[in-house]
Parts: sequence; structure tokens; C-alpha cells
Amino acid sequence: MNPYVQDNTQRRSHSAPCVGVIAVLAALAWLSVAMAASEPGCLRCHQNKQSGFNPVHAFGSESCTACHAGNPEAVEETDAHQDLIAYPGDLATARRACGDCHENRVEAVANNLMHTGRGMVDVTRSLIDGHTNPAPGSLQSLEHGIADSMLRKQCASCHLGQPREGHGRNETLDRGGGCGACHINQVPADGHAALTTRVSDARCFGCHSRSGRVSLSFAGLAEVHQSSNDGIRLRDRRPVERMPADVHYRAGMGCIDCHTSVALMGDSGALTHQRDAVDIQCTDCHAGASTMTRGQWPADMAGMLRHVPFPVSDQTQFLTTARHGTPLWHIELRADGTFLHTKNTGRVLRVPKLEDAHARYSEQHERLACSSCHSQWAPRCLSCHMEYDPGGEQWDHAARQVTEGRWHSRSGDTDHGLPTLGVSHDNRIEPFVPGMIMTLEHPDLAQQKFLRVFAPLSPHTSGPARGCASCHQSSVALGLGRGEIVIESDGYRFVPASRLLQDGLPADAWTSLDGLGGDVPRDGQRPLNPREMQTVLRAPLEDPP
Repeated sequence: MNPYVQDNTQRRSHSAPCVGVIAVLAALAWLSVAMAASEPGCLRCHQNKQSGFNPVHAFGSESCTACHAGNPEAVEETDAHQDLIAYPGDLATARRACGDCHENRVEAVANNLMHTGRGMVDVTRSLIDGHTNPAPGSLQSLEHGIADSMLRKQCASCHLGQPREGHGRNETLDRGGGCGACHINQVPADGHAALTTRVSDARCFGCHSRSGRVSLSFAGLAEVHQSSNDGIRLRDRRPVERMPADVHYRAGMGCIDCHTSVALMGDSGALTHQRDAVDIQCTDCHAGASTMTRGQWPADMAGMLRHVPFPVSDQTQFLTTARHGTPLWHIELRADGTFLHTKNTGRVLRVPKLEDAHARYSEQHERLACSSCHSQWAPRCLSCHMEYDPGGEQWDHAARQVTEGRWHSRSGDTDHGLPTLGVSHDNRIEPFVPGMIMTLEHPDLAQQKFLRVFAPLSPHTSGPARGCASCHQSSVALGLGRGEIVIESDGYRFVPASRLLQDGLPADAWTSLDGLGGDVPRDGQRPLNPREMQTVLRAPLEDPP
């Protein structure tokens, strides 16, 4: 049973790296102070909140004000709650509530792309307004242009700076909460919420089941435009249907088994796009080229050594990520192979080793990312219409109130299948999906604006490699859309299965055999060009000897 569909409320437990040694010592120092200065004033009303803490934060059971502030000496509720911090993890108060022990982490998260949305803001401004503001944008500095207005009212709910509004947990609707967005899995009625590094996949789901929908795809769920035959819906009523889940999900792995704390909480102040912040690559585990010993660990991650789930000596080698050199402390290198200890369940899984036999025609395919062949499917949104009504009203996620102006959105076909392939900024071939096949109307525009933009995506649907013909004889893989490629004496001709839109391309296409079209969110990204398409189409499909 899938944990995200409406008829199943079970959750899987997950785990992640804990705080470092310095943070633990600081917390213990707080504990000694708190025990000496017990605050019975708070506990007169909140006795049931004295239990549930994890050992590192046990000081909180005796010192409510260490995190929540307020006045423990007051008798009246109003006075006791003066300057109270109801949700200490919110980024607006995290420096005060969490920063004494976790200063570096709080600052890093505040600069992280999951809070600033810097790349999303810059790309949306560039595509819709036709330019990017001189200074890098962020969700915290939105203005009131067309692009910023859309972001304020349609997109800006998904960032860590959004404040918590209650203790309930709903994996499809949860947004924001700063540190608590990830580090609180459950809120019991008869105890205090336990801060945890065992981060559940459900903590990722609220935001990452939208847009690229990687949380949905990873779990084997595809959003569809209309209800599927079995009537499965998410708790927010979106219809979905079952598809093959990612092989890592089926093995019992969770998001944090691949995505490191460096990528999730690292200082992304210098980074512009989400893809640049991702730390892990397939080859980090399956090829294992980079290693380090215990003595070579980064100083700020030394505390992680105590969480290694297998015996360690000074000679023990740990795999590291090639991008940032992050030690993968839960992966064990043995004489008989490589083994991953899942952080959520403790299950031990053998990591398949990348062999030469796995990469057929390695020279011809050297530009292909692993996901180009091993993504079983990807989500596709094939049409969208956005229209702005200046006379309406709508919730503004940046202003945190209802303001004038309303965006109406209407989506069309939402489907899924083998993804289109394109070229990324590093000249690698990887999956691309429609980012915006969209018409937009706004009073400040002289005419309706049309956008046809594809964006790179790691679909998170890893499985057996797709067949040769699914690329070399597929119009969808080439970016032409569904239809038939006809071989003629002077080349190729494409007969589309979809209607043509105002730019002359089929409704589901990204480009043409002549190289027309092909808008992208970043410089350096593009569809296959005519020469590359012909190379793909002319490749022999027989198996290698």
C-alpha cells in the first residue's frame, strides 16, 4: 500500500544524520542550566508536554523558555505567553530558538534554495517578463510585476520560511515551518513533539509532489487530469494512478538515503538553481570512485562518525560524493561488496556495482546521464492557461494576507511516459519534461503570451534500462511529440499525432526536425539539434556482439 493515497494513512519511519559533537555539547550545557532553573509555571498548564523529547533535547522538558521564550513566572495565560514563540523552528524565530546550538545550520537553511527559491524566481521573471532583475531574486523579495505577482499567489507557498499555522500533519498540504518542516515527523496529543533527524519521506512530499512531482513518482504515483479507473486520490483530492515505483523505493530506501545533509541544509547562498545544489550522483554509490578515511572527514561533520552503523577503524574507507566530498557514512565497503544501511529502517542492502557490461556502446553513449536510460517514466503537463483578474482577490503567500488581484489557472492534459531527451548546460543528455506549455493573459500585456519551455528533470523512477528503439525510433524521445517519423529519399518527415499550436509546433512537442522551437529555462540547455537527431535515428539497433 502506498503511504500517500487517501485510503492509507500509514507512514514509514525514516532517519537522517544527527547534530554534530559541538551541538550536542552545547545542548547538554543547556540541559544543566535548565535542570537548575526548573520552570513549574509553564508545567502547571502543560504537564502533558513534559514527555516525548529525544535525549539530545531533553533539557526542554524542564525549561520551556529555552526554545519557546514567554514568561514562566506569570500566573495569567496572557502574561505567561507574552513574546511566546509558538513554533520555535520557524525561520523568523529560529535564530533565537535554535541558533544557540545550531547557528551554522540556521544560517545555511536561511540561505538555502528551499527557502529563497532563487532559481525559480529568476527563471520565471526571465520567461514571463523577458528579463531578470539585476540582483538575484528570492521569494522573500518579490515585487509586483507579472511574474512576481504569479509567484506570490500561485507558487510561493513552497518555501521553508512559511510559518507554521498548526500542529496537524498532512503530507500533501504541509508547507513551511523552517527547521520543523523536516525535523518534526509526528505531534502526539499527549506529549511534546520530538525533534528528530529521522526525517520521513512525508516531510518532503508537501512541496515535492508538485511541479516535477518527484515525491509522487518515487513512490509510484502519477498525477492524471481525470480520475483513473480505481479512483485513487491524494488527500488534497488530486487524482493519481499507479505506475512502477523507483527501484530504490521498492528496496525500502527513503529520500535521505541518497540526499545528504550538505545538499539539504548546506549554504546555497552562491547557488542559483536547485540542480546545482544536489550533492549525490548515481556513480557515487554504484562506481565508488572517491573515498576518505575517518581522519579525513570534514571538521563540521565529525559528529556524524558516532552514527556509523558498522565497525570503524582508522583504516576504514568511506565513499564520498564527487561534487562536494561529503562522506556517505551509511555505506559500508566490504571485501565482498558495497552495502547501504538504510537510515530509516536499518535494513542492509547490497549496492550493485557498475560494470562495463552495463554500458552498451559506452563510447557512443558517453554523454548520456544514467537517468536517460534508467528512468522508467516521467510526468508531463502538456497545457496550462493562466489569466489575471485585477478585480478579484486572492491569498498572497508573500504578504500573508488576501490582496487585490487573482490568478485563474486552468490545466489541460497531464500524463506520463518515457521522457524526452535533451542537452543540459554541461553537454550531458538527460530527461526533459514540459515546464511551461502555457498561454498567459494579463492587462499589462498587449496580447496573449505563449510559452513552450522544457526543463531537465531527474524523474526518480529508476528501473531497468529502456530499450534501444524507445530512443532511436521514438519521436517523443527526440522532442517532436507523439506521431510517426517517415523515412524519405531526402531525409525524414514527421507526422504529428497532436494538433498544432500558435507557434506551429504540435501541442506536446519541444522542437522540430528542423530545430525550430526549443525554449529552455537556462542558458546552455537545449533540445537535440537536427544533426543529433539524425545520428540517433540512423544508429543500428542490433545487439552488440
